[in-house]
Amino acid sequence: MAAPASSTPFQPYVYQSEQSAAATAFQIFGFEAQILQIMLKPQEKIQAKSGSMCYTSGSIQAEVNVPQENAGVGVLQWMMGRPDTSTTFTNAGSEDGYIGLGAPSLARILPIDLAVFGGEIICQREAFLGSVNDVTVKHLTPRRVRVGYFGADGLLTQKLVGQGLAFITAGGSVLQKKLTRGELLVVDIGCLVAMTSAVECEIKQASPAARRAFFGGECPFQAHLTGPGVVFIQSLPSQRLAHKIARTISAPHFRDNPRFFISAGVFLFLAYAMIFASLLLAEP
Repeated sequence: MAAPASSTPFQPYVYQSEQSAAATAFQIFGFEAQILQIMLKPQEKIQAKSGSMCYTSGSIQAEVNVPQENAGVGVLQWMMGRPDTSTTFTNAGSEDGYIGLGAPSLARILPIDLAVFGGEIICQREAFLGSVNDVTVKHLTPRRVRVGYFGADGLLTQKLVGQGLAFITAGGSVLQKKLTRGELLVVDIGCLVAMTSAVECEIKQASPAARRAFFGGECPFQAHLTGPGVVFIQSLPSQRLAHKIARTISAPHFRDNPRFFISAGVFLFLAYAMIFASLLLAEP
């Protein structure tokens, strides 16, 4: 028999909201690679990640937005792989409409009421899916080094600010942990999907050394989180899933045996030495 849930410091994520009864209605369908359906009243708007729309009613109109701080540098950000646009969907009709947003991968969709978490959370770069009402999406700058600006997809480089309802995506099962003041939690950087802004985050090299971690398949860096605040953890980061698929479709000796490359290098070196020696001996 499994131990009761109260015996562990982690709990499954449960949606909590302080929104009024007249708040925007939504529903999440499926188990993995979920679909979020949002009901829109006449003239009501939502903001969504570009490319996430699956379907809409006939009265929904879309408009692509470029933030003012990104104006004029969109091409550069596109080349660097940083998203710089979002899409606003508006119900232009006189009756209620709807829109369906899809998760970008095998991921769950988490509704986050920012009012419950102090008006802002910090999340992974690709985690944001959409929002309703008062939510602003900001990108963290290199000045926020201790909050995880490390240049990797698995780190927290987006901030969601406001009192509205935001939707983020996370892979696999999702747990949340409330850290007390001074409490330390060490998390794989890919498994850390979001946290409240009060949590201090510092990236450190994992133990054992990075070389052993690399050949053992472990990430050489970890996030050291210090409370107070709330942390959201995912069991299957998209990077881990992509890496597993890549290893599965590649040849076994390439994916699991680094000694193959060493042996091949030694063989080529010896072959080159023998050819070079034979050329020297063949000279008159």
